[in-house]
Amino acid sequence: MKLNFFPFIWILLLAPFSISCARPDQSGTRPNIIFILVDDLGWTDLGCYGSTFHETPNIDRLAAESMRFTSAYAACQVCSPTRASIMTGKYPARTGVTDWIAGRQATIPGLPCDKLLSREFEHEMKLEEVTIAEAMQKAGYRTFFAGKWHLGEDSVYWPEHQGFEINKGGWSVGSPRGGYFSPYENPRLEDGPEGENLTDRLTDESIRFMEGHASEPFFIYLSFYTVHNPQQGKPELVEKYKKKIMAEGLDPEAMETTDREWIKYARPTGRYVERIQQGHPVYASMIETLDTNVGRLMQKVTELGLEEHTIVVFMSDNGGLSTSEGSPTSNLPLRGGKGWMYEGGIREPMMVRWPGSGSEGTLSDVPVISTDFYPTILDMAGLEPIPKQHMDGVSLAPLLTGAGILKDRPLFWHYPHYSNQGGKPGAAVRMGDYKLIEFFDPGLVELYNLADDIGETRDLAEEMPEKTGEMLKLLHSWQKEVGAKGMDPNPAYDPDYLRENYLNKP
Repeated sequence: MKLNFFPFIWILLLAPFSISCARPDQSGTRPNIIFILVDDLGWTDLGCYGSTFHETPNIDRLAAESMRFTSAYAACQVCSPTRASIMTGKYPARTGVTDWIAGRQATIPGLPCDKLLSREFEHEMKLEEVTIAEAMQKAGYRTFFAGKWHLGEDSVYWPEHQGFEINKGGWSVGSPRGGYFSPYENPRLEDGPEGENLTDRLTDESIRFMEGHASEPFFIYLSFYTVHNPQQGKPELVEKYKKKIMAEGLDPEAMETTDREWIKYARPTGRYVERIQQGHPVYASMIETLDTNVGRLMQKVTELGLEEHTIVVFMSDNGGLSTSEGSPTSNLPLRGGKGWMYEGGIREPMMVRWPGSGSEGTLSDVPVISTDFYPTILDMAGLEPIPKQHMDGVSLAPLLTGAGILKDRPLFWHYPHYSNQGGKPGAAVRMGDYKLIEFFDPGLVELYNLADDIGETRDLAEEMPEKTGEMLKLLHSWQKEVGAKGMDPNPAYDPDYLRENYLNKP
């Protein structure tokens, strides 16, 4: 029997309970859905998740009105695969989009220090996929997309061909080509007045759409480019956080370290500095701009009288950037960050505001993953599931309504690539409190008990060989089931390359 058969049985058993709560609007009108996806937002970047430096009162308020998840995961440690998983309800290994498009290998092929060659992968989300937007559109929803897409280099794969009536800003690139201030250099977003902020503009477009469709059910997918590089903030906010650093007596130099063993071995592919304390003034200013715009969006929902009829989902596509490319944030106590298979790369801030569901102001530590959004949104809207499409997700509606619980199930990751941020290729599985990571290079297995060791500091693989074997068997069985592709040896690999060129050198 296939591993993913059991969650479907559980969905069928709970369907009568979840569907009865699927429409908070008792008039019979389907609820509006606003899906907010933030780029590169770390697990501890928000006040409601423990940040004491970043100021996020509006998102914290949204969290207080939501079920807030503490063990929510992206399907990948980099952006494009997670984005495809949300759109399709499938793991990256199944869609074939396993790295950010076009991947590190497009600019940095196999280096002499890499034992393996990064696996070729799909550079677009296939049109054959029935996206969540297409499913909502078919059900009569008006669909709108704003922001980052990054799921195809050719325009035929962009949002307007994947179920969205309107596309404001979604195209091939994964970062704002013109930066965060107009002119944007974006073929799907007209320039605003010089100096207009991109995050403000995307919110303006979303509000405009909402105002024009307040009388009919809508699905808004607001995919902020924020807080992805380049780091560019509003000058007045940057200055505010510089003063905050001084007022709190923080030492910028003490916020970063290069005293990490992994940095020695990552040096050939870039400059790596790990941030161990939040306190980057530009990043903090971008977080505040994000927060202000979430507040603006929610205020408009209230002004339009849609507050009790609108579901809001908030999520990030991968962990915060903490080990390279400027290292603007820290994910501690989580280990690693964007590009890493450790918790800092895949555990995300997530909240679901569903008025009338009974989940308002609650907390959940149940492990969930980005493939779950597709069946959950359908369920909340009172629509029929599409198991052949969202085959790797389960509906969280029973959890949100209290009508049922989710059985323990394994969550999986597969990343046959070297990341820009120093992360190694590998695969992982979480089952219950345990998480196993199999690194393809250098060829080792690590096991952690996340309940006791959320920072993944104590490897239990040798101490618990039976558990390690059980988890490894589970992972390999899943890889075979979904057709996960492995990696080939690098013919240019030189085991002495690092020692001779980098190690023990300044």
